[in-house]
Amino acid sequence: MKPDTAVRWHREGFRRYWRWISVPGPGRPRISEEKRDLIVRMAVENGWRARRIQGELSKLGISVSLATISRYLPRPDPEPGHHHRWVTFLRNHKDWISGMDFFVVPTVRFKLLYVWFAIDHGRRRVLSFNVTASPTALWVSRRLRDAFSRRAAPSLSDPRQRDRESRSASQAHLISESLAERTAERFVGTVRRELLDHVVVLHEAQLRRLLREYIEYYNEERVHSAITDAPPGRAFEPKPSGSARITRSSRVGGLHGRYAWREAA
Repeated sequence: MKPDTAVRWHREGFRRYWRWISVPGPGRPRISEEKRDLIVRMAVENGWRARRIQGELSKLGISVSLATISRYLPRPDPEPGHHHRWVTFLRNHKDWISGMDFFVVPTVRFKLLYVWFAIDHGRRRVLSFNVTASPTALWVSRRLRDAFSRRAAPSLSDPRQRDRESRSASQAHLISESLAERTAERFVGTVRRELLDHVVVLHEAQLRRLLREYIEYYNEERVHSAITDAPPGRAFEPKPSGSARITRSSRVGGLHGRYAWREAA
């Protein structure tokens, strides 16, 4: 055997030995995705750091080390508390934020019909809608009056206080306006996907009837993931007995359905 061969074998053996001793051990097991999401949620919603989150988790019977919690914390906001303040502000005012918009629907003869609607941001509830072939400023103002006549608006009687409030709330107005616009845009996309993409509109009266049926379903029965999958008018329905079966009731001409428990005959 040549000396070079012996050296080569030795070096190869050393490399294999080093790889073997360098393999990391099993270590601490990774936490579940559910726990990681909970850590991030607590940090984002409350501005908490690792030790506070660890204490809160322990109250729920969940044991996670500080090092593990720190690993999954989102990057700190360069302006501490800023995001938390706006999240809290908007959550407290979401029931007072509404959006409105138009969208266009062509008829079978290519005539354009304009649908106006107003939607509540907090509850994802359509407050009002109407259809016209020729929208005007007067027509829109009447729709606004109809939609919001029953919703009391807060008033500021002191002009100086009103001025201070207006300046300090300017950024809040911009953010709430953006939220309302996004809510309205999402509704337009939803009503197109779930209704208008499946029908040919013949005339204004038919479109108004279809929208009325769909919006009734949307407000009262359709689940909304953005508000914990529970429309306010739809109660939780536990299984009444072991023999009960799930049945479907048609909605919006069969395009959608409402599922409920029913006792077997």
